[in-house]
Amino acid sequence: MIDPGPGPERAPAAPDEGSGRPARRIWPAGVRRPAAVVAAVAIVVGGGAWALGTFDGDGGRPDAKSAAAQGPTPVEVSLASCGKGWNGATAGPQVFALRNTSTTAAEVDLTDPATGAIYGEVEGLAPGTTREMRVVLGGGSYAFKCLPDDADAVTGPTVKVAGAPTGGGPAAVPLTQHDLIPVALAYQQWITARTGELTDRTDELKRSVDDGDLEAARSAWLPAHLVYERMGAAYDAFGDTDGAIDGAGPAPADAASAKDFAGFHRVEYGLWHGESAASLRGPADRLAQAVHALRDSWPQVRLDPSQLGLRAHEILEVTAQSELTGRTDYGSGSSLATARANLDGTRELLTLLRPLLASRYPDLPRLDAWLDRTQRTLDGFGSDGKWTPLDRLGHQDRQRLNSDIGQAVELLAPVATICDPRRTA
Repeated sequence: MIDPGPGPERAPAAPDEGSGRPARRIWPAGVRRPAAVVAAVAIVVGGGAWALGTFDGDGGRPDAKSAAAQGPTPVEVSLASCGKGWNGATAGPQVFALRNTSTTAAEVDLTDPATGAIYGEVEGLAPGTTREMRVVLGGGSYAFKCLPDDADAVTGPTVKVAGAPTGGGPAAVPLTQHDLIPVALAYQQWITARTGELTDRTDELKRSVDDGDLEAARSAWLPAHLVYERMGAAYDAFGDTDGAIDGAGPAPADAASAKDFAGFHRVEYGLWHGESAASLRGPADRLAQAVHALRDSWPQVRLDPSQLGLRAHEILEVTAQSELTGRTDYGSGSSLATARANLDGTRELLTLLRPLLASRYPDLPRLDAWLDRTQRTLDGFGSDGKWTPLDRLGHQDRQRLNSDIGQAVELLAPVATICDPRRTA
């Protein structure tokens, strides 16, 4: 969990001593982190920080009297002496210098020993290296848990923190792979139904092209494409078929001369740039073949449960980077319809994850509210299957849309963190 970090302008952390490996500042690409993000969890991964909160709303500077202001507290990480060095503190920001004195890499969690909730986490702490963990703790009982590679977990002594129990940073009871398997199975069944719908609509598109009715083909293209866009959390499991169906393709300005351009966007380009039905029959046929192959192969695919939370966040993150920049518009002007379908895909996955998130993510109602707001904003740009092209949005509408999706992406980031399965023993 909790590594609040010193504030929004924090530079990337230094590499592990002797590791030669740069620290990772894992924060959503293209998303500006505000000064007072309150999120469920944050972790230190591979020697770097995933910071989803701050020490306070004033640049992350702890009070001069707090434990954090006195310098890091050295804490030993080993099977024999897990947590040695920390004897107690007063509530508020804390900084721990975790030193791995063993001969094997280890994960280190700062936990509530009664519930197992994790307040701070460091992964991949190499032997002989030291990393800082930054947390905000309320009054209560805490213990370090050391999880060495290829060995059982060891929990260190329980330490009392004096002060009010309120005001501490967020924490979450860890999820395991076993917890996420039912979600993966349910989502797999949902995707199965979508592959059938996708096949039917793509076949309709192909028939219109084969018949030479390009007006009907333009009408059939968007409904087929949106079915695929709602399936975003499964793209990684589609393998090469994803590229054949909905590969990003060249930049729209370069599409006319591009080679190996295929899928929905290749058909889109031709339909909205005056190509003949004869020239589009090949691309439409290859698209239909790829869609049929996906439907037929999907029952043998097994989703990775550990990726579901990450996908819930990534769908709208990619929407902000692609659809809201016009990068994937090849003439139909349907970027906002695609964004709306991506929102549907996000909400479907959140519906399945909700039983796991309800007790772990206090900001879940706030996330729901921002998704509702984003949906209302997007719905305002479409009616009866007709959508405002992205380049025709007014300045205020564009700002509002960017703000809504940006905030939704921000609030989805903790979902990825909470749903990352962890060892508990």
